[in-house]
Amino acid sequence: MIALQRIGAVLSKELIQLRRDRMTFGMIVMIPLIQLLLFGYAINTNIRHIPVGVLDYSHSGLSRVLIQTVEATQVVKFTQRFSALEAAEAAIANAEVRAVLIIPADVSQRLARHPTVGLGSPPASDELTARPVAQWLADGADTLVAAAIRSLRGMPLTELLDKPANRTTPTFEVTLLYNPEQRTAVHIVPGLVAVILTMTMIMFTSAAIVRERERGNMEMLITTPVRPVELMLGKIVPYIFIGAVQVAIILGLGHVLFQVPINGGLLQLAAATFLFITASLSLGLVISTLAKNQLQSMQMTVFVLLPSILLSGFMFPYEGMPVAAQSIAEALPATHFMRLIRGVVLRDVELVQMMPDVSWLALFTLAGLTLASLRFKKRLD
Repeated sequence: MIALQRIGAVLSKELIQLRRDRMTFGMIVMIPLIQLLLFGYAINTNIRHIPVGVLDYSHSGLSRVLIQTVEATQVVKFTQRFSALEAAEAAIANAEVRAVLIIPADVSQRLARHPTVGLGSPPASDELTARPVAQWLADGADTLVAAAIRSLRGMPLTELLDKPANRTTPTFEVTLLYNPEQRTAVHIVPGLVAVILTMTMIMFTSAAIVRERERGNMEMLITTPVRPVELMLGKIVPYIFIGAVQVAIILGLGHVLFQVPINGGLLQLAAATFLFITASLSLGLVISTLAKNQLQSMQMTVFVLLPSILLSGFMFPYEGMPVAAQSIAEALPATHFMRLIRGVVLRDVELVQMMPDVSWLALFTLAGLTLASLRFKKRLD
């Protein structure tokens, strides 16, 4: 027969144990709080202020007004000016800008021929020679950013025309690079490499030290001449090969099943992957030195995994996040690797052209290994 007194005793014991386990209690509060803040404040599919450049062949007052009119939509923000098409394409490839507005030298003539409504039909010759006023050259790898740029295709230029525009003729021509068909798999599969590596690498190593302690192997490690840094390196090396296998599976099947292109060199891809794997493993080791048991290590892994998925640019564009969320994203290894792998796989960018992300991952790995080695003490307490 069920006794309420015995149930109450067990309940009391669990509550006391939960109160003493500050890590678990903190995660109970922090995980829903973090998710609420991320989804409510940081995640935004309504993209604004996309960094773009301009290539102005006209150099006229009309072109400057056109730039101001486009920027007034708040969809884009002009951050760079280019003097050559090659420089503009390189900036898009390096993700310095997400698109470039190319203003032709004959922009005034194109505006004059732009069809209008409400004032009678234009002459037949104008109808035949009417062309878009300017051209957008955009990075199509990110489908949400590409959609935002394409939304400007038919924007009215009433202020410049001083008359209502005919929406049947697009204001801008839009050319999408790297993913002109706008296939979601092209955008998702390279990013999936970063997410899965983050999940598995941190999860594997976050329990590395606490597992030795729970299995009673710490006594053996204490008696060996193994130094802390040697132990840390020995812990992460096997998982580097596991991560390489995972990358080969994801990109290989993605290429075969979904026709995701692999435009960059395999050596460049291997170097970027190695940097990210070591950075993630070193973060897992730091968590392992902080956790007291494997349950705590799993909780802390989830605490890192959620922002890595939501803020790295995998699901939602980095440009759509507020400045505070972007600052948090910059501290996560997944954000930098997301740029690297999409740059290498989709845009065939050399790693030397993305040195800020490369340097950050290398420094993160060095700092993580150093911190984990300093925190690990060869003693039982």
